[in-house]
Amino acid sequence: MAHVLVIGGGIGGQATALLAARRGHTVELFERDSRAPGTALDRDFFGWRRPTVPQATQPHALLGAARAVLRGELPDVHSEMLRLGARERHEFDWFDERPPARPGDEDLVMIQARRIVLESALAGALRAQPGVVARYGEPVEGLRFEGNRVTGVTSPTGAYEGDLVVDAGGRRGATERWLAAAGCRPPLVERHRTGLAYFCRWYRLPEGLDQGPRRPWAIAGGTFAGCAVFPADNRVFAVTLFVHAGDTTRSALRDPTVFEAAARAFPPGEAWLRLGAEPLSDVLATASLDNRWSPLSDGRGPVVSGLVPVGDAITHTNPTLGQGTSLTLWAANRVARTAHRDPGSDGYAAGYHAWAVRTLKPWFDYQVVADTAIGERFATRAGRTGTALEVAALFDCALEDPEVMRARARVRHLVEPPERAYADPAIRARVARWLAHRPDYVPNPVGPDRGRWEELTSG
Repeated sequence: MAHVLVIGGGIGGQATALLAARRGHTVELFERDSRAPGTALDRDFFGWRRPTVPQATQPHALLGAARAVLRGELPDVHSEMLRLGARERHEFDWFDERPPARPGDEDLVMIQARRIVLESALAGALRAQPGVVARYGEPVEGLRFEGNRVTGVTSPTGAYEGDLVVDAGGRRGATERWLAAAGCRPPLVERHRTGLAYFCRWYRLPEGLDQGPRRPWAIAGGTFAGCAVFPADNRVFAVTLFVHAGDTTRSALRDPTVFEAAARAFPPGEAWLRLGAEPLSDVLATASLDNRWSPLSDGRGPVVSGLVPVGDAITHTNPTLGQGTSLTLWAANRVARTAHRDPGSDGYAAGYHAWAVRTLKPWFDYQVVADTAIGERFATRAGRTGTALEVAALFDCALEDPEVMRARARVRHLVEPPERAYADPAIRARVARWLAHRPDYVPNPVGPDRGRWEELTSG
């Protein structure tokens, strides 16, 4: 068995440490913050200042891919999330009557919860897990090397040796700088700006109202802005507005009154906000997001051995598709399952890279394509044409046709890639029939027109 050193105590770091320890490895986890998540969810979520984790208070949703890892490998964490108030929602809950079940439908379930719920459940399991030493308040300050192999880390308290170092420090970590200082070849980093800015506000449903409306709760968007509602745990939900980063109305959305008026102009926002929900936060903004692929490799292969990245350290994806936690748990599970296979060798590094390219990169590429389409539409305020029209028809058809919804959900939950699910002749035929009955079909933007939007955001 291996001794694994984990840099970072976020979701990726905690999951890697817990999964590795349960595979019989010993683990030391290093986290800059001096504390771990507890079970006082509201206090930790709204009151814990975490400047190195700016996404901590943004909406999260755990797709079926993440849920499958939790149920299969960490069932106690999954159960604890439900005990703490997380809810589960099947994609077929959209319909008044569910279609007959098929094998695989169990994978089309989303866990609705704030990020702190997953972090709290992981932290509790980690505290009780033999073989793990969690060093909170102890940031990693550098790496130790033997030639081109990473053999350990340094922190304010000294040097620590390990068989494998796992970088779970996120997209703002210092790994690339440390590797450059050691003379390693620079990895090839692929970066795509999304051009989107997000504004969210958290609310709680009134006492006695445990759930909001079944429909509509998902994303609704026009040609320049969109709105989404994220139901979470314990009657808490988030309303999010997103616009192009260059939109002149963007700054006005920080005003809670303007934000709420704009959100109510979209069906999901209006459906939830009219229930008399209590605001729990200011308007929380995030922008300058990118999709970033950084696998510690170049055209000649891995640039270093003994070190592998997980989570945002290897694939940071924009939150529009909610892929981040799923890809993180996949990587953490891969490390735990393989850390006994000579983890400091060049072969291990190459094998991990090949797995990441095969397993993570296709979903990263899908995110890039989706965000490019949204960003271009918002930037130009143009409608959908050509291929985009076909995609819009598929999505609209799915809201009425359970078979098409199943195909859409299998992509959404990372079960099947879009190029296979959407190319299925049966699905294409169903969408074609749906369109044939609507010869004048034009995807109608949902929400205010530009004139009304500018009125709402003018204050």
